Amino acid sequence: MIILAVSDIHGMVESIEKISRQLQESDVACITGDITHFGGAREAGQVVESVCRYAPRVLAVHGNCDTPEVVDYLDEKGINLHARAQTIDGIGFLGLGGSLETPFHTPIEYAEADLRRFLDQAKTMLQPESTMVLVSHQPPANTACDRLNSGHHVGSHALHAFIEEYQPLVCFTGHIHEAVATDRIGKTRIVNPGQLGSGRYAYAEIENSRAEVEIRSI
Repeated sequence: MIILAVSDIHGMVESIEKISRQLQESDVACITGDITHFGGAREAGQVVESVCRYAPRVLAVHGNCDTPEVVDYLDEKGINLHARAQTIDGIGFLGLGGSLETPFHTPIEYAEADLRRFLDQAKTMLQPESTMVLVSHQPPANTACDRLNSGHHVGSHALHAFIEEYQPLVCFTGHIHEAVATDRIGKTRIVNPGQLGSGRYAYAEIENSRAEVEIRSI
């Protein structure tokens, strides 16, 4: 299975056109939040429809810069992965939208306890021994993927603990634009491609419960 993940689109629809061929060649495209820049259903629709035009299958979670209207839109579209799971060709995808509290009081922020509750809820929707792929706007704590330019780590400890416990194959994430990196928590590959408008996306190829993961440039 080929998975392409994009993050932090922030309404920049034109950036999607630049990866149209890559989307067409994927089996699943994942949008890891901040679909809009404080926009609603109309703005989300412009982005999501552009991705759906090319990708055969799309899954998404909201980001902290999306409004509750965006969550409703993803529900209506049938692609919302937040606090739930879907199994595609034997791979269990589970999702986590929003972010931890920020200094900017963005539209959708949660406490650590909420994030763990959402993750546990999603996990119940998969078979116990499922091969998992995690799609999370908020990155896990203390990795290269949650580090600010200042050096401070601002990721989720609840998410880190969940990954340590269940060891999904891959965690696609975003949120921290400057933390463009891949990392590991145990056997789990963590990948933050940064803002799509900056010209990067995440690529993963999964075969026989093994994953090859990298950040690619447009």
